[in-house]
Amino acid sequence: MIVLDASAVAQIVFGSREGDALREFMLEGEKSIAPDLVRSELANVFWKYHQAGMLERKDAQVRLSEAIALIDEIHPSDDLVVEAFNEAVRLNHSAYDMLYLVLARRTGSTLFTLDKELQEACLETGVDCVTSTRL
Repeated sequence: MIVLDASAVAQIVFGSREGDALREFMLEGEKSIAPDLVRSELANVFWKYHQAGMLERKDAQVRLSEAIALIDEIHPSDDLVVEAFNEAVRLNHSAYDMLYLVLARRTGSTLFTLDKELQEACLETGVDCVTSTRL
């Protein structure tokens, strides 16, 4: 099982070099999960691309739908937020990102992220993570 964060999902949908490498790491039939926050983060990513003139509105909407469809199961943040807050304080890292880390740790999943600071937090806490050096 894998946890996908918004940075990973967006790059998979865009077909970037890193996104393609992450897609190759995904096993066929492997379940992907994410905290419910991922939908809001993805909407913001594609909104930014539209605002920057890099995607037409319709294309941004299509890619947003494709991105959300990559996630098999959404987990409620309510169950993760206190632990994520405590990790954010301990590691001096955003509580948003800690939702992904905590979900990966609780489920024994590998976290797919392109966020280097989140990758470092995973290494520091022993959470399995696909790092840039593995891509």
